[in-house]
This record gives sequence, C-alpha cells and structure tokens, in this order.
Amino acid sequence: MPFRIDESSERPIYAQIADAVRSDILQGNIVAGSALPPAKEVAIGLGINVHTVLRAYQLLRDEGLIDLKRRRGAVVTHGATAIAELRSEVQSLVERAATLGVSPDSLAALVAGTAPHSATHMTRALSGTARPNEPGEGVAI
Repeated sequence: MPFRIDESSERPIYAQIADAVRSDILQGNIVAGSALPPAKEVAIGLGINVHTVLRAYQLLRDEGLIDLKRRRGAVVTHGATAIAELRSEVQSLVERAATLGVSPDSLAALVAGTAPHSATHMTRALSGTARPNEPGEGVAI
C-alpha cells in the first residue's frame, strides 16, 4: 500500500500518512485485521525518517484505528471503519459549527445536552486531547 506525501503541504508528513490510512479504511481499501506495512519499509519508500512513520502509526493507535504489537506490527482494528466514519462525521460537525460561529465550548454543551454521558469525551475531542478508551469510557475519536 503506497503512501503519498506532499512535501509542499503545510500539513506535517506524519499527519499526511495518518490521513492516507484513515482514507483507505473509510474506502474499504484496508479492512480489519490487515497489517500495515512496517514503518521502516514506509520510511525507506518515502525517503523519510522512520520516527515520522511511527508517529503516524501512534496517532492512529491513539484513535483506536490500529493496534501496535511487537513482532506483528501495525494491524487495523475490528472497529476501525466505524471509528473512522464517526471521526469524519464529527469533523464535519465541528467544521459546520465553526462556519455558523458556534464555539467548541458551545458545541460541546449542545452535545452534552443530547448525550450527557459523552460530554467529557466530546470536549476532549474538540480540544484535541482525546485519548484511547479507558474502562467506562466510549470510543476514542
């Protein structure tokens, strides 16, 4: 699975790699249980540092899209498609709210009013501090 990066983009390379994997998951090009190429292989293919690829993989792990296992590498999780779809929908909602002049705090309050149990996690998601699931929490986005 070849990744493409745009060196002229202001978006960091690790984020571009993570975006490409997310897109492939959403489009069904990468399915649950599939192994991503080893970070070293991706780094060599793109002519970048292996730590850049590892940072992308760690971001995807933190989002719940992949598992990182010693000797097995990066493997797409079984809930990855649903998580990627939800993340995309949330991103669209955040962008629409911004267009309407709704602040992240106001949007979080709106969500809290509809689903009180998810308000804390939504606030973290809007502020960029979402983290992997902890016991008793919902899916990380």
